Amino acid sequence: MKRLISLVFAGIIAATASAQSADVRDEDPLFLPADMADLSEFQWKKRPVLVFANSESDPAFVAQMEYLRAQPDELRLRDVVVLTDTDPAARSPLRLRMRPRGFMLVLVDKEGGIELRKPFPWDVREITRSIDKMPLRQREIREAKEPQVIR
Repeated sequence: MKRLISLVFAGIIAATASAQSADVRDEDPLFLPADMADLSEFQWKKRPVLVFANSESDPAFVAQMEYLRAQPDELRLRDVVVLTDTDPAARSPLRLRMRPRGFMLVLVDKEGGIELRKPFPWDVREITRSIDKMPLRQREIREAKEPQVIR
């Protein structure tokens, strides 16, 4: 009887743990491939940061990805999604639209407009400062500071 009870509790604990890990996996991914036709799925929801390079071994691409992976919480706080494209031969719609020459970092606002393009890696501090200067982000900051009114 004791073995049966132990097995039941072990099963419950295992089921709970797997459900919790499934919730973590369902969380919004921060890094995605830039294989979509356009950025409309992110409009008004996310701020895409596009990182283009001619290969995954491009030193600028490697450095940029290290910068971004070092501070994921700062990016998530600002609703950033990082889209990467390291295959110029695939001629993805985003690559054709942005026309990168080698490495390029592109910051897109929630409205879908291109805020900046950089031909060299930027660290998260520089990216977040640029985002924090955007009018929509300023409004988000103000609204977060205002006391919540319960109706």
